[in-house]
Amino acid sequence: MRVLVVGLGVQGRKRLAVAGADAVGTVDPVSEGARYRRIEDVPAQDYDAALVCTPDEAKVPLLRYLLGQGKHVLVEKPLVSDSDGELLELKALALKANAACYTAYNHRFEPHIVRLKRTLDAGVLGKVYLAKFFYGNGTARDVRNSAWRDQGLGVFPDLGSHLLDWTLFLFGRPTVAAEVWRNSSFENKASDCFQFGFRRNAPELDLEVTLLSWRNTFRCDVFGEKASAHIDCLCKWGPSTFTIRKRVLPSGRPEEDSETLNCPDPTWKAEYAHFLGLCRSPSTNIDNDVWINGVFNSLRNARPGPSQP
Repeated sequence: MRVLVVGLGVQGRKRLAVAGADAVGTVDPVSEGARYRRIEDVPAQDYDAALVCTPDEAKVPLLRYLLGQGKHVLVEKPLVSDSDGELLELKALALKANAACYTAYNHRFEPHIVRLKRTLDAGVLGKVYLAKFFYGNGTARDVRNSAWRDQGLGVFPDLGSHLLDWTLFLFGRPTVAAEVWRNSSFENKASDCFQFGFRRNAPELDLEVTLLSWRNTFRCDVFGEKASAHIDCLCKWGPSTFTIRKRVLPSGRPEEDSETLNCPDPTWKAEYAHFLGLCRSPSTNIDNDVWINGVFNSLRNARPGPSQP
């Protein structure tokens, strides 16, 4: 597979390293290391697929061009638009060209997230009542200093998109509308602390993201009828721990099973392998993007309501 990397920022350079010998060219309008300045300058016969790692506003036009050329595309999350129609247009282009169009959510390949999915599917927790996710880093100042990142909904599309994708992966699409419980801008023009969720869903979901967690932090707590599951930290920040606590009735100290991983982030290579598989049997996950985009747009001007109990 001959791969073109479009956008040589932090994500683009990660994708370039993982693609290795598959990478046959790079595109970036300003980076000195890029071979091409514009996607249109790359001969179409020189590549089969593109890894698009650009700011959000450039993604839809790039995908429209690439899919129109019949190229497979991996695009960094989130894939957003003011209109669902633009995203559905991209889906139609991908289907017409028999091309893979995949929006990348590398955290789906986090080992303990995969284990949590297996645990839920096996019914270990019984009926699931509540899932709480917290994802925070300390990049508020970096975002504020960026020429394009400190705008719109701020941290919500960046980190919140991962939480929405995990929601789809682990629990399926919620049956109720999302609510905002906190939308704060402590240091930045755009939101740097955002809490939202799905109350009265099955399960209820409490989701929080922030740029103000000076130590990078990820926590997941899922509470069920028979047991609870807990993830502390992602592999990229390691060590990452997965814990199952089996309920004791009527009450008491639960039986506990815990596993800790201390390893380099495996998600980038795993996701790239997944994308190559999609190229062999083309499909698209744009329907997920349409739902995530709809949540973003529905909450764009929402005022925070009562905090989740």
